[in-house]
Formats: sequence, C-alpha cells, structure tokens
Amino acid sequence: MGKESQVRAVLAGGSDEGRLQYEPPKLIFRGRERLVFTGEALAGVKAEAADLVLADGSRFTLGEKAAVSWAEAIARPKGRLDKLGVKPGLKVGLDNLDDPGFLAELDAAGIAVASERSGLDLLFYGADSAEDLARAPSLIPALADRGALWVISLKGKPARIKDLDVFAALRPLGLADTKVCAFSEARTALRFVRRR
Repeated sequence: MGKESQVRAVLAGGSDEGRLQYEPPKLIFRGRERLVFTGEALAGVKAEAADLVLADGSRFTLGEKAAVSWAEAIARPKGRLDKLGVKPGLKVGLDNLDDPGFLAELDAAGIAVASERSGLDLLFYGADSAEDLARAPSLIPALADRGALWVISLKGKPARIKDLDVFAALRPLGLADTKVCAFSEARTALRFVRRR
C-alpha cells in the first residue's frame, strides 16, 4: 500500500496544489498537470523541514513528520516479503500457488516452505475461482493459533473472483480480514486471521 496526501508543491513550472501519491516505484502528483517521478528522479529524495524534496528541486509540503516518513519509504521501499510479514523463524506454507519468483525470494531470505500442514504462521493460498474459495475451510486447521491466511488472487480484468467474494467466503468461517497489498503486477493479497 502506498501513501497519499493533499499538498502544496513548488515545481519547475511554479507553485501548484494537488494530490501526491506514492505507489512504489512511482511518485505521482496530480495538480494542474499530472507528473510522474520514478527511478533517477527519486534518487536522493530527502525531507527538509515540512517538505519532501526531489533531486530536481521539486518540493511537496507534507508536514515535518510526514515528510520524513515519505522520504524514508521512497529511499528504502519495503520488499514483498516485508509487506507480507514474512520473517525468519516463521513457519510458512504454500498451497495452490505457482509463483517461482516468490519461492526464490523465500529461498534467498533463508525461509523454507514447510512440508507439514500444521502450526503454520503464514499460509499463502492461491484462489482464482469459487471452487478454490470453497476449499478455504480445510486450510484453517493448518494455521497456528495466531497464524494468518493470505489469499492470493488475480486482479483487474483477468480476475474471476473479486475481493468481495473472498470476504464473503472467509468471514463466515470466523476469520477477519486485516490487510490487503499487491502481491505482484497481476495478483493481489488479502490477509485473514482468526477473529478474537
């Protein structure tokens, strides 16, 4: 998930007001014009007092605390494993999810996918159909008491199920949705835990 705020801006073309969004890896300003900053334009981003300052001198007034937070997020963006809460020492499981890149990230972080289906801290489940969602009740017993089930599904036009379908299938099972984030360009991730 990114950041978003209404800001005053000082740009090469003068002053403006508009909406500033950070959706990694892009910083987008929507004022009189739509401006997109990526790559080198974000190198050396810093906070100066209440302003977020880019390498080209563009300034966005966010407030002191927010400017520091935005600069930090842009300078050191979180990776996918960070966003998903994957940490060394957690017992992680995969089910119905074919993503070689994700497996490679887990491996590079020294996290082995558990072969046994019990006591999982995190279970990543690929669900792209109503039939996949119907299997959800059989997954819950594999979770540790405070474990989380991540439902990974297609997003956009290729999606055959919507977030609302996922909520409708899992909430009646005693699960609460606690987070949503992009899993990849094509997939979204919804996190569920047992309701307390």
